[in-house]
Amino acid sequence: MTPASTPEAELVSRARAGDRAAFGVLVERHQEIAFRTACVVCGDATDAQDAAQEALLKAYLALDRFRDGAPFRPWLLAIVANEARNRARSTGRRTALALRAGAALDEHAAPGADVAVLAGARRGTLLAALGRLGDEHRQVLTLRYLLDLSEAECAAILRCRPGTVKSRASRALGRLRAELGEEDR
Repeated sequence: MTPASTPEAELVSRARAGDRAAFGVLVERHQEIAFRTACVVCGDATDAQDAAQEALLKAYLALDRFRDGAPFRPWLLAIVANEARNRARSTGRRTALALRAGAALDEHAAPGADVAVLAGARRGTLLAALGRLGDEHRQVLTLRYLLDLSEAECAAILRCRPGTVKSRASRALGRLRAELGEEDR
């Protein structure tokens, strides 16, 4: 069985037993979403990278507290979000979270010039409207729709129930529509 096809539960079990290579495979599978999640919470790519790396280390050290049979990704992302919150709180930064998260997400895209200009204008309008929302609404929309996390994963990161994520996202979408001047839709 190759590392890429090894079931997550087996990798966690091997990592708990001291197999650093198994934990390395887990890190490879989740490091991008860990960084993106930290970026949503921190709003700064450098802080997000530091927070994600620190959280991965903390997760490794806390593997003995991981509940058998539970999904690994939400557990890891909750640790990442906590570390990112702590980092953002300790530095006192309140930045344009959605703008930076959107920029980090779009770094890898390379559409044609005409498509890029049009998409950039739409994206700029959307990100500006997201930036005018409160933290609670901006975070739930960014996690749920820009990072495409499940309600359960968002709930773990935001420390609330999945139903709360659903209702917050609904209210946030309403506010976003109002910011975009689309109340009639």
